[in-house]
Amino acid sequence: MNYTLENESIILTIDLKGAELKSLVRKSDHQEYMWNGDEAFWGRTSPILFPVVGRFFNDHYIHEGKTYSISQHGFARDREFTLVEKSEDAIVMRLDSEDASRAVYPFDFALEIEYKVDKSEVIVSWKVVNTGESVMYFSIGGHPGFMCPLNADEKQEEYSVKFSPAPDCLESRLLEGGYASQQMEEYVLEEGGILPLTDGIFDGDALVIEGNQAQQVSLLKPDGTEYLSVSFDAPLFGIWSPPKKHAPFVCIEPWYGRCDPVGYEGELKDREWGNFLESGAVFETSYKISIK
Repeated sequence: MNYTLENESIILTIDLKGAELKSLVRKSDHQEYMWNGDEAFWGRTSPILFPVVGRFFNDHYIHEGKTYSISQHGFARDREFTLVEKSEDAIVMRLDSEDASRAVYPFDFALEIEYKVDKSEVIVSWKVVNTGESVMYFSIGGHPGFMCPLNADEKQEEYSVKFSPAPDCLESRLLEGGYASQQMEEYVLEEGGILPLTDGIFDGDALVIEGNQAQQVSLLKPDGTEYLSVSFDAPLFGIWSPPKKHAPFVCIEPWYGRCDPVGYEGELKDREWGNFLESGAVFETSYKISIK
């Protein structure tokens, strides 16, 4: 079931399945900013990544000596959430642990997703509650895809990405078969923290930026004007478009977690960039999408 939020500037559409943001339209000219989910390129729009971001090595992990199998990015994106409350400008949805989730992820939890509209901004909030008795280990992330280019007569290679605060360069973790390698790639940025979206920039998969190297990522039109930004305090983020497909969208992904390194066979509790909650504890964070 889809729900809408609306104010004087924007209209949002959110699907209860996966608590997924499906549409973000500017009312003044009906401009759509979200990717449309065309399966020829990528059949999703803005999935919630929980309880893992990326892939466990060989799609399994070890917790207290027992092996569990779980697919890339976890199961939340494919589950039906429950509507908690809705007003004109906000909606809250919830996913609770149950037998099917415990079979692949042996923790009791509640996951709440809130969307709120404020002028030309969308605030996306995540709340994870450990409702069980043992320590809970998890990752969570966003994966929103945005139209890039905006117009059919333009090319993505004419667009750019801007990072703020503006560094001179960024280091990206290289991926190997969907897993984190030991190699890094350095991107020297243009003045103002700008990285052109050159042809082939995503051929090696996502850019994986670790260690709080930026707190805002913006998309720029061919004339250099900013048309959308994503702001966050996440320690990692990804920038992705399907490799070698020339897909007309770019994902800007705030992450609290990351895929396993190549060959990782350690315990869940020891994963790089992982998070944990004691019994009854709560993790809360948010990120913001702003359009121009």
